Amino acid sequence: MENEKGEGIPLIVKEKGSLDNPDKGTSINSSISGHILTVAFTENLGEVTVEVETISGGNVQCLSMLTPSGMQFYIPFEGDYMVTFTLPNGDEYYGEFTVTD
Repeated sequence: MENEKGEGIPLIVKEKGSLDNPDKGTSINSSISGHILTVAFTENLGEVTVEVETISGGNVQCLSMLTPSGMQFYIPFEGDYMVTFTLPNGDEYYGEFTVTD
């Protein structure tokens, strides 16, 4: 999916659970463009686990990365997906997206 300028469509990142820590969702930038999910962290959040799965719960990819940094994931199949970001303090954030051809 792309907007009319050919840019990736930003994902809305929502807080899934918090341990009463400050909201860090604005430090997580992600977008989908075709089959490419791009993730970037704008501040040092420590080692963040990034998990991409289908909406039905099928695991696609899972890895941990040091922040601030960014990376791209290739999503091979069409469908509805969710990306979950787990911070070192246990807080979780997520975004939902759809891959189409």
